[in-house]
Amino acid sequence: MRSNEKSDVRKRRLLRYALIGVGAATAALIALFGVAWAMTPIPDAAQKEATAQGSVIYYRDGKTVLAKQGVNRKSVKLDQVPQHVREAVIAAENRTFYQDTGVSFTGTARAVWSTVSGNQVQGGSTITQQMVRNYYSGLSQERSITRKFKEIMVSLKVDQSKSKNWVLQQYLNTIYFGRNANGIQAAADAYFGKDVADLTISQGAYLAAVIQQPSRFAVPRGGDLVAARERWKSVVDAMVQTGALTPAEAAEQRFPKLDKPVNPLVPKGQESYMFDQVRAELNRRGYSDEDINQDGLRVTTTFDKKLMAAAEKAVTSVVPDGTPKKVRTGLAAVDPATGEVVAFYGGRYKSSQYDNAFSAKVQAGSTFKPYTLAAALENGYGLDTRVNGNSPMRVASTPIPNSGGTSYGMVNLVTATRSSVNTAFVDLGQKVGLDKVAALAQAAGIPGPQLAPHKSAATFPLGVASVSAVQQASGYATFAANGMHHEAHVIRSVTDASGKTTEISTAGARAFGEQAAIDATYAMTSVVEGGTGTAARLYDRPAAGKTGTTDESAAVWFAGYTPQLATAVNMFRADNKPVVIPGYGELSGGSLPARVWQAFMTEAMAGKPVKTFPEPSNRGYGETYGDDRPDDSWNDGDDGQEIPVVPDPQPTETVPETPPIPSEEPTDGPPDGDDGPESPDVTPPPDTGPPDTGPPDAGPEAPQPTAPDRPTDLQPPAN
Repeated sequence: MRSNEKSDVRKRRLLRYALIGVGAATAALIALFGVAWAMTPIPDAAQKEATAQGSVIYYRDGKTVLAKQGVNRKSVKLDQVPQHVREAVIAAENRTFYQDTGVSFTGTARAVWSTVSGNQVQGGSTITQQMVRNYYSGLSQERSITRKFKEIMVSLKVDQSKSKNWVLQQYLNTIYFGRNANGIQAAADAYFGKDVADLTISQGAYLAAVIQQPSRFAVPRGGDLVAARERWKSVVDAMVQTGALTPAEAAEQRFPKLDKPVNPLVPKGQESYMFDQVRAELNRRGYSDEDINQDGLRVTTTFDKKLMAAAEKAVTSVVPDGTPKKVRTGLAAVDPATGEVVAFYGGRYKSSQYDNAFSAKVQAGSTFKPYTLAAALENGYGLDTRVNGNSPMRVASTPIPNSGGTSYGMVNLVTATRSSVNTAFVDLGQKVGLDKVAALAQAAGIPGPQLAPHKSAATFPLGVASVSAVQQASGYATFAANGMHHEAHVIRSVTDASGKTTEISTAGARAFGEQAAIDATYAMTSVVEGGTGTAARLYDRPAAGKTGTTDESAAVWFAGYTPQLATAVNMFRADNKPVVIPGYGELSGGSLPARVWQAFMTEAMAGKPVKTFPEPSNRGYGETYGDDRPDDSWNDGDDGQEIPVVPDPQPTETVPETPPIPSEEPTDGPPDGDDGPESPDVTPPPDTGPPDTGPPDAGPEAPQPTAPDRPTDLQPPAN
C-alpha cells in the first residue's frame, strides 16, 4: 500500500474516532443536560423580598395617605402598565423578549463588549433570567458557575411553562429602580409622583434607563446627569429600532423633569406619633412588625386630618411663645359613639420619646371627680345629696383643704362639682365607697393598674392617680355616651394583600347607668356655664366638663364634651415642678387648658348639628351655693338654644398651701432636664435637656413624672 493511501486511511480512522468522541461527548452533554433538567425544578415559592409590599396607612377617609412602612412596593397587574412603558423596558433590557427562549447564551459576552464600546443598551441577561434571579427563592445574586447554570435551567423551564406576559409582570414588580422604589408602581411615584398608568413615553423611557444603574441615575447631577440623558436617549432610539415608536414620535420626546426625592417611609411631626400608635395597636391585634413591613397591609385609621391640624393649631395658637420648653401640652379627642380617637396633639416629635397625649401620664387632679360623682349617682345618691364642703377636713388627723381655704358648708353635688369643692368629694367618696369609685372609673376607661395603688387613699376622689389625655378623653366620652363605654382605638379597618378587609369596632359596654350619666353631665355643664371652667364655654352649643389643677400646678387639665365629641387637654412638667407661664404665673385648669379646649372644640364642632343633653332627674335645689331655685336655663330639647350663664359667684382654682403629692414613676423615656431648684418631695432626673427657653414643646418629649405616689398620703391636689 502506498504511503499516501496509508495516510488517508489514518486520517479517516482519526476522523471516525473524533466523530465518535464528539458524538459521545454530545450524548454525555445531552444526558447531563437531561439529568440537570430533571433535577432543577422551578422553585415552589417566590423570595419573600421579591413579593414583599410595605403597608400604607391612611387617614379615616381611607384615601389620604398618612404614612408608608416597610418595603416600598405596590404590585400591579400588567394591564395597568401602559404599553409604551412595557416597550421601553423591553427595548432597554431585552429586545427579543417575546421571541427568545428565556436565555441569552451570548448575552454575557455582548454585555462586556457593549460596555467597553460605550453603547450599552441591553444587559447581559434576558428579562426572564433577571426575573428568575430576583423572584424565585434559592437563587441568589452571587457570581458563580453553579448559580448561573441553575439560573439558565430555571429560566428555560419558566419560558416553557409560563407566559411571556406573566414573566414581564413579575419582572416589572420585582426590579429595583433606585430611590428606595421596588417595582414599577413605586418607581412611578418616587420619580414622578404619579400612578404608573399615567406615565408618559418620556417618563417610561427614563424608568427603563434607570434599571441599568439605579444608584447612579436615582438623583443624577453633573456627570451622572449627562450619562442619564445619554442613557435615556439610547432607550428612546432603541424603541424606534423595535418599532415601538416612529422616528417622528421619538423626535418629540424631551428629557423628563424628575421630582425631588422624598423618603415615603419617614413620617414627620404628628404623623410620627400617629404611626407609632397604629403600629402598637396592630401589634396588639396580632400583626407582627414583619406583617406590617412586608405583607402589603392597607390600614385605615381613625384620625381625621383636619381635626389633627385643628388640635395642633389650638395648642400652638393659645399657648404663648415664651412658654418654657419643659412645659408639655397634650390633647386627645374621642368619638363617644365608637371610641375612635379622631385627633390628638402629642407635642413636637422627637425620635424615641413619649408623646403627650398617649404615653405621658400625669395626675388627673379634679378632672377625676366626675367618676366619684357618677359612682354616687349610680349607687342611689342624687344631685340634691348634701356633703360636707367645709375646709379643712381632717381624715386620720391630716387636714384636707379646699382651694383658697374656702368653706362652703353643706352643699349639694351640683355645687360641689361647679365649685370643685375638695372636701365635698372626699366626703362623698367616703359615703359611696372608694372601691366603687375605682370600679366605675375603670369601667369608664381608666386602666385598673393605674388606679389600684391609690384607691385606698381618702384623697383618691381628688385625682391622685395618673392618666393620659387619651384615657381621660375616653373616660369623658363615656359620660357623653350616657354611660356606654367604647374602648379607645386608632384603627378602623385593615385590608391584607389579598383584598380581605377586617373592620375594627369595639362593642359598647355599659359602665354606669344612663340616668347617672345624664345627672353627672348636668352637674358638669354648671362648671362650664358658671363654675371653674367658663373659659371653655362654647357659645353656639352646650358643653360639659371639669377643670383640674394638682398641687403646686404640677399638672393642669380641662376635660369636657359635647354629645358628639369628648376632648381632654393637659399641661404639665415631667419634673413635677409648677407649670408657670410668663404673664400667667402658675396655671390652673380653668386657664390655658380650658382655652385650648375651647379653641379646638370650636373648630371641631363647626358645621356640626347642635345637640343638647337630656333632662336630669333633679337639679339639686335647696342649697345656699347650689341651684336653690327653679330656673329654665336647662334646655332639654334638640333645637340648639344656648344655656345662659348661671349668675352665681364664679369660683377660681387656686393652689392650697400644702405639700405636693408626687406623681408616678416613669415607665420609659429619657429624663427631661432640670431648670430650677429641686422640689422637696420630688427627685428630678439629671439635666440632659436644653435651656428652659423658647416655644412650647420644643424640647424632648415628656417622660412619665419622676417620683412615686403615696397611696396613703392624705394631702389632696388643688381643685
